[in-house]
Amino acid sequence: MIITVTYVIYLLISLIVTVWVARTLSTNGYLFLVDGFNGDEALARSVNHLLVVGFYLINMGYVSLALRFGVKPTNLSEAIEVLSTKIGLVLLVLGVMHFFNMKVINTFRERLMRRANRRPATA
Repeated sequence: MIITVTYVIYLLISLIVTVWVARTLSTNGYLFLVDGFNGDEALARSVNHLLVVGFYLINMGYVSLALRFGVKPTNLSEAIEVLSTKIGLVLLVLGVMHFFNMKVINTFRERLMRRANRRPATA
């Protein structure tokens, strides 16, 4: 019974965190994409949607695969350890995905700006 409860909690937390991160990145990344696509909002919306779909596919695929691997908890302390490990790995995958997406988008944005003889905004 503890295995089932642990897996259900893991899936719920992973799903909630993945959806929250995807929505946050989509909402806050939209303006970045519009700027990168020289104000083309339709293209920015389309790319934003495609990024979100890919984000969901990769992360939910990882969550599903990771469910099978690892120690199967037999008591409460093991269940907490399994949850923290699995959720920690999900958070790391989400973070890596975020930085990878940002790198790809920024590289594309810089290339577009060079073509348009614009300099990208720098921090």
